[in-house]
Order: sequence, then C-alpha cells, then structure tokens
Amino acid sequence: MPLWLSTLLTRRMLICVFTGFASGMPLYLLLNLLPAWLWSEGISLKAIGLFTLIQFPYTWKFLWSPLLDRYALPLGRRRGWILFTQVALLVIIILLGRLSPARDLGTIVWLAALLAFMSATADIALDAYRRELLGDRELGLGNSVHVNAYRIAGLVPGSLSLILADRLPWDTVFLVTALFMLPGMAMALL
Repeated sequence: MPLWLSTLLTRRMLICVFTGFASGMPLYLLLNLLPAWLWSEGISLKAIGLFTLIQFPYTWKFLWSPLLDRYALPLGRRRGWILFTQVALLVIIILLGRLSPARDLGTIVWLAALLAFMSATADIALDAYRRELLGDRELGLGNSVHVNAYRIAGLVPGSLSLILADRLPWDTVFLVTALFMLPGMAMALL
C-alpha cells in the first residue's frame, strides 16, 4: 500500500471526515435550505436577503472561543462542547421545520441566529479537537480531509433536502436534515 494511502486510511483521518461533515452541514443549511424554504413559503427576496446577516457569528467566533477553552463540559473540554453543540443544532433544525414562515418569521430569525451561533461554536470545538488530535506532520492532510468533508456536507441541505422538499412536507425535510447531525454526535461519544 502506498504511503499516502496508508496515511489517509487512518482513524485520525476518518475523524477529520466526521469533523468536516459536522461543521459544514449547519452552515449550508443556512445558505441553501433556509432561503429555499422561505422563498417557497412566499417570503420576499428582501427579507430573505436580510438572513445573510445571520452569518455574523462565523466571523466573530474568536470572541467566545476562549470560553470553550476555559470551561469544560462532562465529556471533556473538546468532546463535551462538540456533543453539546451537535445536540443543540439537531433540536434547532427540527424546531425550524415546525414553524410557518408566514406566521412565525420572527421566531425563525431568532432560531436561525441561534443555529448560526451554535454552528460557529461547534466549529471552534471541532477545530480545536482536530488540532489536538493530529500531529504536525498530519495537520495538512487532516485539514484538507476536513475541508473536503465540509464541502460534501453541503450536498445534504443543498441538494438532498431540496429534492425531498418536492416530495415531502417541510417539517419532514427539516427532520431528515437534522438527522444528519447524528454522525457528529456519534463521533463525540466514541
């Protein structure tokens, strides 16, 4: 087996696949699925455009990242925060699907902002965990595996969920999409 393949097929690189997927899925939900849902429910493009402001937590996450280093949750500093954020993201995504954009747009805005905040917090924990997991020689490959898994995660809310939306009600689409947070939870537990 070539050296590059044996390096790629390790437990650590598999963990990088899971960290990338768990990190990317919520962002692409905000970028792809949420606007499509709002548009299909008759929300104006102007209002949908304002949802781009919800992405600010990704830019400002350095402000609360020291808190994740300072305070540990029951499973440990990294794994505890990963599990906490993944569970929170699952619940928020399910709750979003239970709302009606015509009646509950304000609540949807708050949940979307909370989703962005929890997703950015998950990014902090996942990045720190990946940095501690990988040695200096593995870091480049691990980061590239993570980034590719991050982008592949975009296919769930950007493609699969939109295809399901043609056949299923939106609450079911959000439930199915939320279930894709389970691999991140399993990774944190195992």
